[in-house]
Amino acid sequence: MPLEYTASVSGSAPEVSVCVPIYNEEDNVALLHKEIVSALEPMKRSFELVFVDDGSSDRSVARLAEIAQTDPRLVVVRFQRNFGQTAAMMAGIDHARGRYLVTMDGDLQNDPLDIPMMLSKLDEGYDLVVGYRINRQDKFLTRKLPSKIANWLIGKVTGIPIRDNGCSLKVYRAEVIKRVPLYSDMHRFIPAMTTQMGARVAEVGVRHHARRFGVSKYGLSRVFKVLLDLISIKTLQIFTRRPLARFSGAAALSAAMALFAALTMGGPDLVVETAVVGLLVTLAVFLLFLGLVTGAIFQQREP
Repeated sequence: MPLEYTASVSGSAPEVSVCVPIYNEEDNVALLHKEIVSALEPMKRSFELVFVDDGSSDRSVARLAEIAQTDPRLVVVRFQRNFGQTAAMMAGIDHARGRYLVTMDGDLQNDPLDIPMMLSKLDEGYDLVVGYRINRQDKFLTRKLPSKIANWLIGKVTGIPIRDNGCSLKVYRAEVIKRVPLYSDMHRFIPAMTTQMGARVAEVGVRHHARRFGVSKYGLSRVFKVLLDLISIKTLQIFTRRPLARFSGAAALSAAMALFAALTMGGPDLVVETAVVGLLVTLAVFLLFLGLVTGAIFQQREP
């Protein structure tokens, strides 16, 4: 993934890293930086801000560069083109050096004043604290209703009944979130993925504000991506533990069916039977490949 990285990361690692994906938020970044700093400085914990520009076409990068010149705690990661919210969040997590990681949106709808409360909750022995938006300030038909349906569906499929999977304001222990592979729009499924790893998860109510500047970058089109990702996460839930063994078992079954079909071939439908054997063999190879890839992904994310 091509990106430019500009920041000063000298000195000891901070205690807290706040990771924020940014996409065409030129009117928000300066105020967001100010609000996060104002919320964290009274805590007397060292911190850094990791702002990831997701290929913005406005002056977001220029505004961030200006802020970085006056605040060495700001780390700016820049994508050369738009890759999406999850990719930007993953880049922020990868560059973060803190012991505790915070993720939030860059549109000023999340409130940084909730971060100290969430860190205190994490200190009670949790690995992940998830925010759920109280009195959500979004349109009902295009944002709130689809979100309610999605949260219900995600809870039913994954068995993890999180009230607000779409809320980006979350706090993690770094050693946990850095082990989670994220792609597509999988940031919505972080609680389900971390729970599979044995993480302890808590939910807390957080404030939510109406957008003041700019426009939302997400609409109903993301519903289809969420459904596809839901299938992916359910597959990962099934095969995460000993993935190679599980996929190899399915591959062996497919190979056995192919062998049986090959041994019983004959008659007028030889072409069809040959095609079936070929498909079964292809499926066996594909399942074995998935087992190898899945095992490699989770091994790579190990600390």
